[in-house]
Amino acid sequence: MPSNRDRDAFRLDHVALAVADIPAAARFLEGRLGGRPFEGGPGAGFRWGQWAFARGERLELIEPDGPPGGFLHRFLERHGPGVHHVTFKVPSLAEAAERARRAGYDVVGYDDSHPGWKEAFLHPKQAQGVVVQLAETHGEPEGGAPPDWMRPPAAPDPPAPVRVVRLELAASSAGAARRQWEELLGGRCRVSDDRLRFAWPESPLGLAIRVEPETAPGPLALDVFAAQPLEIRDEARRLLGTDLRRVEHGEDDDG
Repeated sequence: MPSNRDRDAFRLDHVALAVADIPAAARFLEGRLGGRPFEGGPGAGFRWGQWAFARGERLELIEPDGPPGGFLHRFLERHGPGVHHVTFKVPSLAEAAERARRAGYDVVGYDDSHPGWKEAFLHPKQAQGVVVQLAETHGEPEGGAPPDWMRPPAAPDPPAPVRVVRLELAASSAGAARRQWEELLGGRCRVSDDRLRFAWPESPLGLAIRVEPETAPGPLALDVFAAQPLEIRDEARRLLGTDLRRVEHGEDDDG
């Protein structure tokens, strides 16, 4: 288990969604949810962009780039659009990866060849049905898109940003959920409305875990808080492959 100091240093940074068409999904994030472009760029076999919301929480869109057969092509062929991974910023990738191995996880895609961005992954078969990215960063620009990021055209007259409160996932047991999100990744857990809710002190985003032994582990929905009603569920499912649920006033803080 991480020490108190280590636990406080872990941070849920963003939720990434795989989509077939970033511009269409971006227009939804901006025009319907008020997301503000944050940063983006090319990756190895994919393109990506991030949008920030009311308290700085971020959603990332990733789409395939390059010849068929890449990991995102395969993901979209198997699952369609939807939540692909959650990213945790860690103070030391080497230490976080070793801690995961000691806990029985297979660490894949370990890459520390770039001084500004080091990453590794926990496979969804072991990580509660979602890819977990561990990232150590140094000196990266905050909100500064590289010059080769071709940001999609802005949505006209975007509304005020909603707050993206949490990602909800299913888990087979409370013990498995707490072992991963609390003991390994340092989340602070409380129980509310029959869900385990995990929060990180430096992150405006949280996770909620619904224990459903008969349901496959993995993402269920994104909860958002908005002052006005949102009629977006069908549009969100089509473009993001994910349920978007508006939480009521008073339920918007996992602190």
